[in-house]
Parts: sequence; C-alpha cells; structure tokens
Amino acid sequence: MAENMPELKMDPANLYREEVFTDRKIGTIRVMTPVGRDSAADAARKVLYVGETQLMTPVGALPLAFEIEAGSLGDAAQKFAEFAAVAVERAVRELQEMRRQQSSSIVIPEVMPGGFGGPGRLPGKIKLP
Repeated sequence: MAENMPELKMDPANLYREEVFTDRKIGTIRVMTPVGRDSAADAARKVLYVGETQLMTPVGALPLAFEIEAGSLGDAAQKFAEFAAVAVERAVRELQEMRRQQSSSIVIPEVMPGGFGGPGRLPGKIKLP
C-alpha cells in the first residue's frame, strides 16, 4: 500500500443503520439509526435525518446533502424544503466564491518573455523605429 495513504478504518463505536425514503420527485431522506456492534439499536444516541437533492447548474447536477433537525421521519419530510433551501443558498455562495477566486487567479503579464514575438513584446505587435 502507498506510504501516504490514510488508514481506512471504520469506527465500531459509531455505526449507523441506514434507511432511504423518497417521494420520487424532489429527493431522499436517509434515516441514520445508531446501532451497537451487535447491530441492535443504540438508544443512547439520537437518530439522524439527512436530506439529499440536486441543484441543476449550467454544467450539470450538483448533489446536495444536509442534516435535518427532526424528531421523526414525518417531521423530517415536512422540514425538508426549509433545510434544502439553506443548503442551496450555501452551495450558491460557495460556487460564487470559487468563481471569484478563479477569476482573480488569472495573471496577465504586461510583457511577454522572449521567444513569444521577441524580447519584451506581445505577439503580433510591431515596434516601429
């Protein structure tokens, strides 16, 4: 195995059973039920609800996943839109920030190095005597 590879070790004290529910229109809700090493439900930890949907962009679908603070599957389904809207807003802000960083990283030299139209000149420019 490569020297710099992280160890891919599961945490047996932090296992969950996963169930997936969908309305076949907007997205899915993953119900993450905590379990012990013997796969029995672990009542000491809370059930997690994770919503998943997609945001359509000009370059394709962007998957979104977000935790829904809920006490039951029905409650999570009712709160899905609220938490999805927050995830969409966050994704849009992150995309805008990435676009801003990408556009500010383009450096255009004032003078081209030698070999590209002659020393100190941009290609295609003619220096008159």
